[in-house]
Amino acid sequence: MRAATPRARCVCGSGGGGGQLLEEISRVYADALFEVASESGKLDEVHEQLGQLVDAMSEHRDLQVFFFSPYFTSAEKRGGISKAITGAEPELVNFLELLAEKHRMPAIFTIRRIFDELWADARKRLEVTVTSAVALDDALLGQIRGEIEERTGREIDLEAVVDDDVLGGLVLRVGNMIFDASVRSKLERVRREVAQA
Repeated sequence: MRAATPRARCVCGSGGGGGQLLEEISRVYADALFEVASESGKLDEVHEQLGQLVDAMSEHRDLQVFFFSPYFTSAEKRGGISKAITGAEPELVNFLELLAEKHRMPAIFTIRRIFDELWADARKRLEVTVTSAVALDDALLGQIRGEIEERTGREIDLEAVVDDDVLGGLVLRVGNMIFDASVRSKLERVRREVAQA
């Protein structure tokens, strides 16, 4: 089993702010974890367990204080990881212990976001949010899903949101993609149906 050790990469260039540095560091670690999880055939398991851990950290400030604080040693944090996480994949545990050793635990939220993007790309999944003034029925949502899947060639994770402020149809957020005119014309029929509902 390989340790999740990121490849050496300079992240200390001039002109970048703290946010850019955190993004660069997080990408190095997220790439390393993604590579190890993929090679071990545990990509989905690591993705799910990393998400559960970060969600727990978001909900429990005491976990953040412990793992992010410079007042606790790396050894104490590694011990905390083994106590806080049971049944996790060894690749993820090793990775978290490496973060603790390198004092990189505060980057865990950004690492999770980047890892989610890598996972979605590998699984050819695309997040789509459909916002409408009224609740859409399943048939209409299926039609929207089909149009986008046909265009992108990806499996869609579709979330429907109702917002009273939306007037005249739908607002579509499809990852960071912008549809061309041909796709907009296909979806215009659906928008008209919604506007008339």
